[in-house]
Amino acid sequence: VIIQTYLNMSGRKKQPRQEESAETPQPKRKAVAKIPKPAVDGLSTEELMDGGQGLTYNDVLLLPGYIDFSADQVTTESRLTRNITLNTPFVSSPMDTVTEAEMAIAMALHGGIGIIHYNTTVEEQAEMVRKVKKFRQGFINDPVVLTPGSTVADVLAVKRKQGFCGVPITDTGRMGGKLLGIVTSRDVDFVGEAALSTTTLGTVMTPAEKLIVGKDGLKLSEAQQKLKTCKKGKLPIVNDDFCLVALISKSDLKKERTYPLASMDGHNQLLCGAAVSTHPDDRLRVNALVQAGVNVLVIDSSQGNSSYQVEMVEWVKKTHPTVDVIAGNVVTQEQACTLIKAGADGIRVGMGSGSICITQEVCAVGRPQGTAVFRVASFARQCGVPVIADGGISNVGHIMKAVAFGADCVMMGSLLAGTTETPGEYFYNEAGQRLKRYRGMGSVGAMKKGQSSKRYFSENQDIKVAQGVEGTVADKGSLGTFLPYLLKGLQHGCQDAGCRSLNVLRERSFSE
Repeated sequence: VIIQTYLNMSGRKKQPRQEESAETPQPKRKAVAKIPKPAVDGLSTEELMDGGQGLTYNDVLLLPGYIDFSADQVTTESRLTRNITLNTPFVSSPMDTVTEAEMAIAMALHGGIGIIHYNTTVEEQAEMVRKVKKFRQGFINDPVVLTPGSTVADVLAVKRKQGFCGVPITDTGRMGGKLLGIVTSRDVDFVGEAALSTTTLGTVMTPAEKLIVGKDGLKLSEAQQKLKTCKKGKLPIVNDDFCLVALISKSDLKKERTYPLASMDGHNQLLCGAAVSTHPDDRLRVNALVQAGVNVLVIDSSQGNSSYQVEMVEWVKKTHPTVDVIAGNVVTQEQACTLIKAGADGIRVGMGSGSICITQEVCAVGRPQGTAVFRVASFARQCGVPVIADGGISNVGHIMKAVAFGADCVMMGSLLAGTTETPGEYFYNEAGQRLKRYRGMGSVGAMKKGQSSKRYFSENQDIKVAQGVEGTVADKGSLGTFLPYLLKGLQHGCQDAGCRSLNVLRERSFSE
C-alpha cells in the first residue's frame, strides 16, 4: 500500500500550535466575522525527509499553490553542469537502445541534451558526436569540398551519405583553397545516368563570378541576413584572396525558426554529451570524443564512489579542462563529496531505480530515488554543482517531483524508449502491437555486446551477474511531439504548484 505524503511547496512553515486557555473568553459580537489565518498544510521537504524512511516519487504529492500566471509563462531553464545551462531539464540516458546520434540531435533541438552510449567502438561513438555537431551550425568550418575535376557521381555520393548536395568547389578540394564555384542539386539533376561518372563538376558548377559571398570577419547575424536577402541555399565566406574559409546554410536558418529552444554551444552547434567508462583504456575514447567536439562527458558507473572514477575525473579535468564532466552514480552525500572534490561539474543520482535496473534486488545496495535526490542535492547545491536525477522517471509527474526534491535535470531511459529516434527497428507482437526492444546496460545482452560490463566492474569475469533486464516497449511516436508534450505537462504542473519557474520549485525545497 502506497501512503502518499503531501509536500508543501509554498515556502511557508508550520507555526507551533498555541495551547488553549482553560477559560476561553467569549468573543465580542462583530458585524463582520474575522477570517482566521489558515494553517499550513502538508510538510516541507526537510520535514518529510526527517522521518528517516526512504521515499520514492510515488510516495508523495505536491500541494497546489496560488495561480496568477499562465502555464506558457513558466520558464524551464535548468543547469546541467557548472558551465552548461539547458532550456529544458531533459537528458536522454546513455543506453544502447536509447541514445545514438538521432536521439541526441532531437534532444538538443528541443532544449535538452543526449548522452551517446559507449557500448560501441571508439570510432563509431566519435562519429555519432560529429554527426550531432554538424547537424546545425552557424559558420560551417569543415564543409564537404570538391575539385573541378570531381564528377557528378561524387556529388551524389555526398548526398547519399550526408543528405545534401550543395558543395563548394575549390582548386585544392579542401577548405582554404581558392573558391572556383559551387554545385547544387539543380546543377546535377538533369545529368544522364550514363554520364554521372564522366561529367566533371567544372562543367556544371555555378562559377565564382556569379556567386554571392560573404567576407571573412562578417558577424553571424550579418551573414544570416545576407543569406536571407540573396535567397540562396548556401553563402560561402571568403577572405581577401577569395579563399574559402567557411560556409552558411539556409537549412540552418529554417531550423532556428522551428526550434527556438535548441541547446547550442558558443559555436552555434548543437550541444552533445557522451559516456565513457572509468577504465584507463577509455582515455583514448575521451581524446577521440573531445576531438569530435563533445561538450560534456558522463563517467558511467553503477557505483561512482570509487578510486577508478576519481582518477578518471581528475585526469579528464587536467587533460581537457574545457570539457565538463558529470560523475556518478551516487545516492549519498558522502559519495557526492568524493566526486565533487575530484572536480566533477555535475552529479548523477540513482542506483537501481530504473525500470529495467535490478541492482537493488541483486546486490541489495541503493536508495529510494526521492530520498537520494534530495539528500545529494541538498549537499551539492552548497558546492554550486548541479544534480541529475537518473532513474525512476516514468511520467511527467515524476519529473515534477524530481525537481521538487532538488534535481536540476532528469535523465530518462524508459520514458524515451520506443520513440522513432531510438536505435533499432520496430516489430509487431502477436496482438499486432508495434514495439521496440529496450534493455538495461546491466543486462546480459548489453554486457556481451561491447563495453557496458565495465560499468559494473565485471568485464574480465567469466560469470556475468545481470543487474538489468531486457524487454520491449510500445511505439511512442516521434520526439517531435513527445518532448513538447512533456514540456507542456511540466509547465502545467508548475502552474498548479504556484511556481513561475523550475528554479522557484527547486528553491522552495530548501527554503527556511
